[in-house]
Amino acid sequence: MIKFLQKFLDDNRFRFEKDGSLEKFAIMFEAADTILFSTDEVTESGPHIRDSIDTKRVMILVVAALIPLYIFGAMNVGVQNGIAMGVERSNWGQFWFGLNKILPIILVAFITGAFWEVLFAMVRKHPISEGFLVTCALIPLVMPASIPLWQVSMATTFGIVIGKEIFGGVGMNIFNPALVARAFLFFTYPGRISGDKVWVLGPDGYSGATALAVPAAEVNQHAVSLLDGVTQFDFSWWNMFIGWVPGSIGETSKLLIIFGAIFLVITKIANWRIMAGSLIGLAATAYLTNLMAPFSSNTMLSMPAHYHLVMGGFLFGMAFMATEPVTGCHTNQGRWVYGILFGMLTVIVRSINPAYPEGTMLAILLLNAFAPLIDWFVIQSNIKHRMARYAQ
Repeated sequence: MIKFLQKFLDDNRFRFEKDGSLEKFAIMFEAADTILFSTDEVTESGPHIRDSIDTKRVMILVVAALIPLYIFGAMNVGVQNGIAMGVERSNWGQFWFGLNKILPIILVAFITGAFWEVLFAMVRKHPISEGFLVTCALIPLVMPASIPLWQVSMATTFGIVIGKEIFGGVGMNIFNPALVARAFLFFTYPGRISGDKVWVLGPDGYSGATALAVPAAEVNQHAVSLLDGVTQFDFSWWNMFIGWVPGSIGETSKLLIIFGAIFLVITKIANWRIMAGSLIGLAATAYLTNLMAPFSSNTMLSMPAHYHLVMGGFLFGMAFMATEPVTGCHTNQGRWVYGILFGMLTVIVRSINPAYPEGTMLAILLLNAFAPLIDWFVIQSNIKHRMARYAQ
């Protein structure tokens, strides 16, 4: 079958080449050919870098790391709906219910993303980049299962067009397109992506507050005690680590996210320094806020570091977004700084601004803007050290 498909493409290639009857669709033909098969194109002038990792392999590996999160997300949507409706289903029933809810979201994100990618590629006359696949794979995972499909399409459009294409396309964007999409929805339609009624598919008016929203809504309390007192959901540390809690489709299972992070580090798709720095920054800042907690009525200040770790989208953002190679830092020292600041800002936004308890999105987008500046300072510091060394 593979050989037949390759022969079919090779036999019809002439139709899409210059002066061919289908020349104007050459970009789409090349996209299908390069996605299915390795390209036979080689560089003709130096410099040459020999590496087994190309853009296609990077995108495929990232998408592969996300697949378990989709599977678990479908299961969790079914579980949370079962709690809301008071019904029991088999594991297959939970998965099938959830899949029917999240599959349309996935399809809308990919169809919308592909439309804009193809359109811009045809207008600019450049090859279609596989980068949109990762963006479209990430967008549904940071959305609640209750999000309207038209809003998914609008968010994907905004994320790809405003977050990437206006900067020149893949590799030129300043901000992470998937987070730009989520930020667009958060600030334009906050009722659909925040609050306590958007995270669970239940009866009208059903409250499905996330773990972060519980302590953020109270004052003069201890955060862990409040979570332990919730009877509607199991907000124990272990259950939040496993992921059977309300939340975005792909952000709840910290166990699977950690496996995905390890996979990306082993395959050298993601840089471990950003992840390690993020954990250091989160732990250090949470320790300081815990010291401040007795002197404040802000309940979020009492949240310990190991709870910050398994609540909200911190680990998901750390593994799949903060490590994104285009919008993050590129120097090793800069990656440490970038990661530490990400962990710190996440806790600061969560703790100081209880009206927005999830600080991951804002922390990453803010650091996306400063990543080039961080790298610049690192490079300037290295230049000064080398000049001083040579002067001796």
